[in-house]
Amino acid sequence: METEVFHLSETNPDVRITAYLAGTYERIPHNEKRPAILIFPGGGYAYCSSREAEPIAHEFIAHGYNAFVFDYSVNGAAVYPTQLIEASLAMKFLRDNAEKLRIDPERIFTIGFSAGGHLAAMLGTMWHKNFIYDAIDMPYGYNKPTGMILCYPVITSGKYAHRGSFDTLLGDGKNDKKLLREVSLEYAVTKKTVPTFIWHTRADKTVPVINSILFAEALSKKNIPYELHIYPDGWHGMTLCREFLDAENEYIGDWVRCAEHWMKNTK
Repeated sequence: METEVFHLSETNPDVRITAYLAGTYERIPHNEKRPAILIFPGGGYAYCSSREAEPIAHEFIAHGYNAFVFDYSVNGAAVYPTQLIEASLAMKFLRDNAEKLRIDPERIFTIGFSAGGHLAAMLGTMWHKNFIYDAIDMPYGYNKPTGMILCYPVITSGKYAHRGSFDTLLGDGKNDKKLLREVSLEYAVTKKTVPTFIWHTRADKTVPVINSILFAEALSKKNIPYELHIYPDGWHGMTLCREFLDAENEYIGDWVRCAEHWMKNTK
């Protein structure tokens, strides 16, 4: 496996992609160009969680993907919509460098955890917004993922919000009702939203499961393909459900296999 770091911002060195590339193997030509997965760690927009970064990359490398961890602006370094523009820039970087990175530019999935799930869902619902193309010179749809995986995601800014995420994302605009609705993503779903895989635990006390239910309902109303898994037990931030990261839970950890199957069947 090869690793390499690519910096995407001239003003913020913390905005970067860490690439995890599988080796190439003799007599196995299909390994030369893999599907890609772009990973958005959580952390309430205050930091990027290491538990939801490199371990996720290693997991998906083993499932046939080249993996890319995306560190975006956090902790007040920037406010919305900067993070969405940065995520679009990350997608552009992968497509611009697809040959070097040995990935299929038509098979780029995103995966986000908690607040990283909010950022992934912003990209998956808002990739077509004009302000993104005003900021980045690229063809229309160049930043559109093939599909998105949302793991215990922050979605709503309403009654069931993880308020800290929105306070940090919006900064001085945290009480602006128009902005709050704009980033409350159950309202952002349109016919242009990408296919979605979601998992959450019913017992999550940090980001209530209603976040995922509201998003799934919005997807259903727009007839967007989605798969939703709600596990009865478990807490927030279980990542891969492995003991070295949080706690062993084979049942919930099966989400990885389910997500891989979903990706293989998502066009």
